[in-house]
Amino acid sequence: MIDGIQPLQLLWFGLIGLLFVIFYFLEGFDYGVGMATHILARNDNERRLMIQTIGPHWDGNEVWLITAGGAMFASFASWYASLFSGYYILLFFTLFALIIRGVSFEFSAHADTVKGFRFWVWALFFGSLFAPFLLTMMFGSLIQGVPMDAAGNMSLGFWNIVNWLSIVAGVAGVLLCLIHGLNFLRLRIDDPDLSRRAQDLNNKLYIIAYAGEVVFALLVIFQTDFFQKRPISSIVITLAIVVFTVLSQIFNKTNHQAWAFITSGLTLGSVVVLLFNGLFPRVLIAQNPANSLLIKNAANGQLTLQVMTIVLIICLPIALAYIIWSYVVFRHRLKVQVEK
Repeated sequence: MIDGIQPLQLLWFGLIGLLFVIFYFLEGFDYGVGMATHILARNDNERRLMIQTIGPHWDGNEVWLITAGGAMFASFASWYASLFSGYYILLFFTLFALIIRGVSFEFSAHADTVKGFRFWVWALFFGSLFAPFLLTMMFGSLIQGVPMDAAGNMSLGFWNIVNWLSIVAGVAGVLLCLIHGLNFLRLRIDDPDLSRRAQDLNNKLYIIAYAGEVVFALLVIFQTDFFQKRPISSIVITLAIVVFTVLSQIFNKTNHQAWAFITSGLTLGSVVVLLFNGLFPRVLIAQNPANSLLIKNAANGQLTLQVMTIVLIICLPIALAYIIWSYVVFRHRLKVQVEK
């Protein structure tokens, strides 16, 4: 046992972290493509092409967020209850962004007018922008320590949610998703001009990403206890974030599109790993350390975790097989369809 944590409790804490890593890796490029519809695209034909690249995948990728929330509820009910009640308003706006983004795919595809199509593409853009911003903003807020009593009840004020670290985290999440989305676009399109523009834009965004990562790291050092509680692992993971960003930029410049995509996804995933590493052995950090919610106290009963593990062993291979199959089926590059 580590810090009195049972093996299954440790397993499910790690699995929830892994689910968020998978979510950001897969759904991150969906968000990036959604933002690219108005940052990169020059006309409606290019916007339709971009939507087509993520059309077969976005809903399946979003399921990983639902799965992470469901796993949290089933394995750490106290964590789920405190987090979702404390950040209710922020999560409500996140859900709203996800809803307008979700319906935009269907309504833009069936729009009868150019005006209608453009309205729903704007909905896709804003949904893809605010969903990662708000979600990552929440993570940036909760790692600083929140006002919480011994029963797990939060009393969050405005500045507990909106502060320098949470805003920088939200902006960094949006920026990394956009970079990841542009790398995905280059993998999925057969259009030299659009691909070149995506490459050029990413070369500029990487420079901003370096600055953002430095600011984020400094804020984490001075406004959280991550580097005091877990110094070696926090330093290693922070360096990994920078290394993956550098590699992604190099691969982008040298036109190694698949590796640029993989490393930009690993950058996003490493940020999640940093957050969960810093949380351990807690699931929620209280301003009063005595009230912090610990893994060993927040976990559900042993029988529940055993049943959940059996379900995981059965269902996970099926889910992974389906995801791999869907990407294999839709692996071919797409071209801009010029309307006559």
